[in-house]
Amino acid sequence: MNAPIKYVYAFGEGDRDMAALLGGKGAGLAEMTRLGLPVPPGFTVTTEACRTFLASGAEPPELEAQTAAALAALEDAMGRRLGAPDDPLLVSVRSGARFSMPGMMETILDIGLNDDSVVGLAKSSGRERFAWDSYRRLVQMFGHTVMGVDGDLFQDAIAAHRAKLAVTADQDLDIEELHVLTEEFKGIIRRETGEEFPQDPAEQLRRAVRAVFDSWNGERARVYRHREHISEDLGTAVNVQAMVFGNLGADSGTGVAFTRDPATGERGMYGDYLPDAQGEDVVSGVRDAVPLAELKRLDAKSYLELGDHLRTLENHYRDLCDVEFTVERGRLWILQTRVGKRTAQAAFRIARDLREEGAINADEALVRVDGAALTRLMFPRFDVHSDDVPLARGVPASPGAAVGAVVFDSATAQRRAAEGEDVVLVRRETTPDDLPGMIAAQAVLTSRGGKTSHAAVVARGMGKVCVCGAESLTVDPVARRLTTATGTVVAEGDVVSVDGTTGTVHLGALPLTASEVGEALENATATSEVTAAVLDALAHADAVRRLEVRANADTPEDAVRARALGAQGIGLCRTEHMFLGERRSLVEAMILARDDAARAEALSALLPLQRADFTGILAAMNGLPVTIRLLDPPLHEFLPDRTELAVRLATVVHPDPHDRELLAAVERMHEQNPMLGLRGVRLALAVPGLVAMQVRAIAEAVAERRRDGGDPRAEIMIPLVGTVEELRLVRAETERVLAEVTEETGEDLDLPIGTMIELPRAALTAGRIAQVADFFSFGTNDLTQTTWGLSRDDAEGSFVPLYLDEGVFDVSPFETIDREGVGRLVEIGVEAGRAANPRLETGVCGEHGGDPESIHFFHQAGLDYVSCSPFRIPAARLEAGRATLTETETSDTR
Repeated sequence: MNAPIKYVYAFGEGDRDMAALLGGKGAGLAEMTRLGLPVPPGFTVTTEACRTFLASGAEPPELEAQTAAALAALEDAMGRRLGAPDDPLLVSVRSGARFSMPGMMETILDIGLNDDSVVGLAKSSGRERFAWDSYRRLVQMFGHTVMGVDGDLFQDAIAAHRAKLAVTADQDLDIEELHVLTEEFKGIIRRETGEEFPQDPAEQLRRAVRAVFDSWNGERARVYRHREHISEDLGTAVNVQAMVFGNLGADSGTGVAFTRDPATGERGMYGDYLPDAQGEDVVSGVRDAVPLAELKRLDAKSYLELGDHLRTLENHYRDLCDVEFTVERGRLWILQTRVGKRTAQAAFRIARDLREEGAINADEALVRVDGAALTRLMFPRFDVHSDDVPLARGVPASPGAAVGAVVFDSATAQRRAAEGEDVVLVRRETTPDDLPGMIAAQAVLTSRGGKTSHAAVVARGMGKVCVCGAESLTVDPVARRLTTATGTVVAEGDVVSVDGTTGTVHLGALPLTASEVGEALENATATSEVTAAVLDALAHADAVRRLEVRANADTPEDAVRARALGAQGIGLCRTEHMFLGERRSLVEAMILARDDAARAEALSALLPLQRADFTGILAAMNGLPVTIRLLDPPLHEFLPDRTELAVRLATVVHPDPHDRELLAAVERMHEQNPMLGLRGVRLALAVPGLVAMQVRAIAEAVAERRRDGGDPRAEIMIPLVGTVEELRLVRAETERVLAEVTEETGEDLDLPIGTMIELPRAALTAGRIAQVADFFSFGTNDLTQTTWGLSRDDAEGSFVPLYLDEGVFDVSPFETIDREGVGRLVEIGVEAGRAANPRLETGVCGEHGGDPESIHFFHQAGLDYVSCSPFRIPAARLEAGRATLTETETSDTR
């Protein structure tokens, strides 16, 4: 007979490696218990129990008995009984998923209080007000979280009592008022649900655990998981822990501490402390905490103990730790720890500092930063002058610069952002329900809270600009305006600039200036701790990565910048960009040519211009490969718009004959679906002389650079090949021209000739195509379109957002490569191509070449290089290094 599944673990039975089963919070509590830190005892109900509940709608049969046994052990350890009428044990019930989801699921405090035990708590604590305030909190939390009552009903009742007593804070309500308020809360529950607030402590506990399970599928939790790419089927653990109280007077309090500054990465203890308060008061931002350093004055003993525990945890985890703690009548308790969320600049600085301190090695330091964080650091910042007076100052909670129209609620933020407007979400304090608006907004601004408030923690995790605790602002969400201390009124829709680095807010749109990190990368010069950390990380990534990183660049200027940012060549030089602007008339002449002679004349006019372009790009990339793609888009793109021409001809008295000729050409070349029509290799075969002109321009540019002492390394790429016969024909034409220029110049021009793999058929027949190709470059933009059978331009504006909302897509397949479909075609193409041609070089030049997650896939698929826009090169270098270090690790399920 099989042993029953263990669904409940006492804190002492687990460890940090059991996060999949115990959740991150439960694993942290277990690890701290093993380390001997002062952790209030308790137990964890596993994620497996949650998954069973979510699948069947009922708890596992064994759970009730296992929970009862764990509770009895907790009662024995504490010497008190849950909800006893004399000296009651109270417990908290908190969610704890495998991956941190701050504020997204439920917490219920003070489980065990009822009409009898509140009297016992008043006697045992000697503080009647504390007991009734705790009871009020439980009824409010339980009513909203477990019984589904609208939380605003409770808040409105509190506000009415504050107004009656002419006080502004909850802690100013006296004992009699709390008696009345608690009864009102119970009446609200009775009216809204048709049932009484449960007096049985065991029922409270059972229903609270179930409510936490249910909260896994709550809207805000699902939105957060979707945003963070966390798997839907992981479930949450539930942590049941003996309550300790920070709201027992001046010698008590609660706080959140970091072992380093999560905003800047600076060494030292950082955080917030709130005397005479419970933990929810700190993270909700409803009361303004004092800096953690103030605890040293208020309670030096607890401050020193906290410092010791923080050092213990950072040394143990070898990383920034985020710690929740409570001081109960002078006794320090550690309630939670986790590896703390941090800003991008803090991530790089902390990784470098820990490496220099010997806590981690260079490989570990690299794995702890990522390309997305580096990209955020390259964003511009505000160009603020010393005489610029901000509207307000607050806590710089998450750095960056953002401009947008002020909005005062989540729904408005979503609506206006969906209409294409940049918005700034302004709240007194955010709650988990504001998550959709925070995602939609460019920045978040609150008048309450600090670096550990909900707004700060969530914004840092998302890389959003955030300023918290701008106390001089009066936020009126009803009137939809904010007012500054000097009387300036900012209405909804007014534009503000939010600086998350300095903590300032400015009226209007401030001008932007280049990022310090971006400038440091181009100049390879460290100008601060952060830029030094970034350059160190990139240097190590370059030392360990296998993938080369090249650039998509079409001009000498782009090539120069790409090289400065670390590009090892150009993986995609698009020649069609060279046919625009003033040269469009020459392309028109080529298209309108009535015979071969006229076409040859137009092409000969284009030749020197193309040759000059290639010469400049090859000079900028001297000694590095430059892959030049022959003309790809359909020729009609170089002609005027069909409707504009028709209107022009219909509205003028004496139409220009040239316009008539152009319209006839447009009509002749019109295609229902031009992106699947006459373009790429098909154009090369259909328009005599086009390939010859472009190849000659490339060959002559190479010859010129060699004569000037350069080292040009041009490669010729033929786009949109679907069959080996197409490539064989165009390759023969290309080789013929290269031979001609070789004979004319005396330079050996045996240039590599390859193709783009951007059609499913090309990937599936890659073995045959590779026999006449020197390299493959996967054009994953078109490969995604042709594999999925959709148009990127149309789909991303129509149903892709719906598919993301409904979970059909976890992420847009144009943003991150679809491993199962498009990715499988890439793998087939690489495997078959190399089997037929062992010397075949392979790379990718679509937008996926700069996407961090996609880069890891391309590393695993065995590609030789990725190519991306110049701005994304540093992040691609970093991710290519990280891919090398993580290729043998088992990926977490996210």
